[in-house]
Parts: sequence; C-alpha cells; structure tokens
Amino acid sequence: MASTFAMWNRLAALPGGKRLFSVAVSLRAPYFRTVLPSVRELRPGRCEVTAPKWWGVHNHIGTFHAIAACNLAEIAMGMVAEATVPPTHRWLPKGMTVAYVAKAETGLRAVAELPEIPEFGDEGFELPVPVEILDKNGKTVVTVTITIWVTRKKQR
Repeated sequence: MASTFAMWNRLAALPGGKRLFSVAVSLRAPYFRTVLPSVRELRPGRCEVTAPKWWGVHNHIGTFHAIAACNLAEIAMGMVAEATVPPTHRWLPKGMTVAYVAKAETGLRAVAELPEIPEFGDEGFELPVPVEILDKNGKTVVTVTITIWVTRKKQR
C-alpha cells in the first residue's frame, strides 16, 4: 500500500482527518494549494476531490479558470494512482487530454475513476485515468483523461 493511501486510511475517519490529509497533500505538492483541494473520497480505482470557487482560481470572466480545473483533475488522478498502484510499482504522468464543455461558475468536484483496476506485472504500460469535473449542480464542465506510465520499481 502506498504511503499516501496508508495516510488516508489512518486519517480519514478521524475528526478533521480528511482536511488534515488534504493539507498534507498540498504540502507535498505545493502547486496543488492554488485550488484549495479537499479530498472527499479515496479508494483503489476512485478519488473525489473538491475545490471552492475563490478569487485565486478566477479567470478574466470570473469563472473557474480552465487550468485551475486541470490542476484539480491532476490532484484527483494522482490520488487515485497512489491508492491503486501497488508499492512494487511507480507511476508518472505522461499526457493529458482536456475538453472544456461548459463554463465553471461554481466550486468544482473532480471524480477520477478507473473502469477497472489493471494487472500490475513486470512490463511497463500506459494507464488512462478518466476524470470528470462537475459543478455544484452536478453538471459536467470539464472532462479529462490523464495517461500515466506505470512500471515495476527496480530492485536495489
């Protein structure tokens, strides 16, 4: 079990534990702080993260900036990878495909969910991680697929 997922399992059920976990994630990857992420759910194959609409994520028309939404998608993808990829393997982002399908006028919720958990063998492989970003009304505003490269860690 990855250390990030182990930390989630220790903290999530505690009062304020999800918030503490979210702050810890933002400290480990400081750029994530820009969207004030809050991890709501994390398990192998699925992660849900929310971010409020605040002036720091506004674009020139006052909506949630497209690249801030991409940042939120990357957080959700990273957390689902941490919860899913076994400690014998590592993962690295390889590419991102994004479709902005509607204005993001509220805070957002990113859901990264794998259709199935793959087998983790000796050969490296690409794993596309779909992320749907929804507004507070449940309307999809951004769809993202982040492809990660998964390989077995080298023995020392």
